[in-house]
Amino acid sequence: MIRRADIGDLKLLQTLGRKTFDDTFGGTCTKEDMKGVLDLYFNDEQCSAELQDASDNFFFLEDEGTAQGYMRINNKHACPLESLAGLNCVELVRFYFLKDYHGLGAADVLMDFALQFARDSGYEMMYLSVWEYNFRARGFYQKHGFVNSGVENDFPLGSTPQTDLWFVKDLREV
Repeated sequence: MIRRADIGDLKLLQTLGRKTFDDTFGGTCTKEDMKGVLDLYFNDEQCSAELQDASDNFFFLEDEGTAQGYMRINNKHACPLESLAGLNCVELVRFYFLKDYHGLGAADVLMDFALQFARDSGYEMMYLSVWEYNFRARGFYQKHGFVNSGVENDFPLGSTPQTDLWFVKDLREV
């Protein structure tokens, strides 16, 4: 089941967010840098504000009350890709699953939902930023029709430099 998150999901978002982010990027930066990033993005004030913002959209994929993964989708920032200027764009800000659910099709279900949600909301293009060395995620996004734009995005984890790639998907193509 996919359900929209609300303020009552604060602790779930923090727990799931911290775990999946650390599972993805742990070992790619210092423990101090990871702690700083997790504290920045998953503190009570930050997550509460995001969950209560009507323009921010968090969704959990659950099975029998157990959260397997989540996504965050919004258009809070101007699209960083000049090639998309003039189009109604939305960013898939986060898309994470617990390791136990990798490869089981759960992420496909949530991605299909994300794409339909964006189309139903009137968006023409979806974009996302993915770590250049996360080949599993890159392959997953490509399987779902996202294309590497060739544009890089600096995404340091604390003092550890990292580079993300902007991927795009034309939502007008079905």
